[in-house]
Amino acid sequence: MPAASRDLSSLLARLDPTADVPQRHIWLIDLFDWLRGDRGAPQSAVGRVVLLLDAIDARPELRERARLWWRRFVQTVDLTTLLADYGFAPRSAFVSELSDRVRRKLLPGTPETTDASELFRLVLPRDADARWIALLDDALLERIGQLMGDDDTVDGAPRWRHTVMDAVTYCCSQVVAAGFSPELRLRMSDPVREARPFHALMSDLDDLRDEILRMLRNDEALETAFVRFRDRLDACRLAASTVYSHLEDNGISVGLVFRLRQLRERVLRIRELLDCLRAPRPAPSVMRLVTRLVVAGGERNSIRALVASNSSMLAAKVTERSAETGEHYITRDRSAWLRMVRKAAGGGAMTALTVLAKFAIIAIGLSAFWSGFWSGLMYAASFVAIQLLHLTLATKQPAMTAPAMAARLRDIKSDEAVAVFVDEVTHLVRSQVAAVLGNVLVVVPTMLAIALLAARALGHPLLDEAHATALLDSLSLLGPTTFYAAFTGVLLFAASIIAGWVENAFVLHRLDSAMRYNPRIGALLGTARAQRWATFMRTHISGFASNISLGLMLGLVPAFAGFFGLGLDVRHVTLSAGQLTAAAASLGLPALHLPALWWAAAAIPLIGALNVSVSFYFAFRLALRAHSVSVADRARIRSAIWARWRSRPASFFVPA
Repeated sequence: MPAASRDLSSLLARLDPTADVPQRHIWLIDLFDWLRGDRGAPQSAVGRVVLLLDAIDARPELRERARLWWRRFVQTVDLTTLLADYGFAPRSAFVSELSDRVRRKLLPGTPETTDASELFRLVLPRDADARWIALLDDALLERIGQLMGDDDTVDGAPRWRHTVMDAVTYCCSQVVAAGFSPELRLRMSDPVREARPFHALMSDLDDLRDEILRMLRNDEALETAFVRFRDRLDACRLAASTVYSHLEDNGISVGLVFRLRQLRERVLRIRELLDCLRAPRPAPSVMRLVTRLVVAGGERNSIRALVASNSSMLAAKVTERSAETGEHYITRDRSAWLRMVRKAAGGGAMTALTVLAKFAIIAIGLSAFWSGFWSGLMYAASFVAIQLLHLTLATKQPAMTAPAMAARLRDIKSDEAVAVFVDEVTHLVRSQVAAVLGNVLVVVPTMLAIALLAARALGHPLLDEAHATALLDSLSLLGPTTFYAAFTGVLLFAASIIAGWVENAFVLHRLDSAMRYNPRIGALLGTARAQRWATFMRTHISGFASNISLGLMLGLVPAFAGFFGLGLDVRHVTLSAGQLTAAAASLGLPALHLPALWWAAAAIPLIGALNVSVSFYFAFRLALRAHSVSVADRARIRSAIWARWRSRPASFFVPA
């Protein structure tokens, strides 16, 4: 006798409908373990299902025992919870949901339960189960349906119909509760709110329930009730979708997006349940529902899926605002390109003063933390001054422009749309080149002039020989400069994330409106000044958040890393160019004969490239996640960009 048949014989011998709840559920878990067999071969599991059904059909006594077992099972286990709630997260809080999923992964479940959701997780715990269940053909499903047929009726209708309708009712109540919540209701568009689709949903469901559970079914009345309920359900879904337009204009809330996604998934679950009720042969619809429950359970238990879902919502939250800000940093013609160069030149001159202030802080000889703290405040003040003077710091652009670029990928299906996007890529790269050149080409002569003036005023070079030589060595291409430059790109990206988050919160909570119309603020500032401050903060809040956070990170991260012995440092292209110039000026003309000077000079272009590319890469990937751009579309875009580079490389550097 084959091993599979021996295992099945012993398994069927243990089938006992009179056993207590834990033993019955343990038998069910063992049964599905046997059906699963080799987890890498779904077709093998289908063969085992056939073997199981043949063995039961061959023995009438065993068939009756199996039917009695199933009847006891559905009477003691609450299947409604499984059908209505399985796969849905009960909360939007990331930390509590994460801890709940970790707990379920680490702590074993118990079969001593009447909650079908808990038992389902033990019986079908893996996504792979959905593959072999989906392979069951109509004939097998019909045989399973006949075996599990329940003769029990309630008010003339089969018990299973009542169970499914109860699940539909629970799902509809969740949809109505979400639609009535003030967070969603007040953000829906006026026309759909006035249509009041959520108000009549439960009434239409009651009519549908009466028709489905009627002892003598009237097919025409049933179809009329179903169409009316389906249309009402679609109206509720469309009403909720209008909230997205409000969020795009007025800031995104992760909690609201979570509610909207849950509402949409509830609507889909209701449709799947109704398919089971309306189908002349419900077995295929039930199979599709079970498959969907297996997949939903896998997503519900997956930590990776939780992180992906929350990162997608956070990405949308920060990139929508960054995209709005990033548009200002993209130049599309020669005049705009030249304006960018001029603004970057001013930013380079301001950065030279920043480098001088940095040397002054170092000269005081503070401890590592306080030196980093005051350096961070000085950087922040300098970057804010550059912003308020409408100048440009090159490396801040990429992380802000990436979301603006990704926003154009919402409709990228045609070749013309891809070509337009590649044009935008060339505009962006040219803008970055203009900004970096403007910064570096001006910070060098400005810093040189400052160093010479300081030497004449002080009577000695700005830096002594030991510090100047050490500075050149620290910037050398032969050292860890490239790694530090890439790490600085990550900090630039982090600053853009903070900027997007702060601006989104500012818009979401309508703080500009509060500054305009709040009576206390108006009494303190005066009406006209409050209006000006509201407009000013709405315009500059993103820049303030980005500049202040970037400055503090550039100053404090090396200090904290040093405390933990990590040895991390930052390399910002404009600041590094200014420091290099100061060190060379302090050493005088003999510095031109030092290899360390030229190795440090060779590192400057690479620092700029890494600052720009790393920050842009992370920001662009985040924006792609926010806009759900497919892998295939990403491949098309890469191919088109490489084709443009081969045909017209100059377009990436200077405007036509």
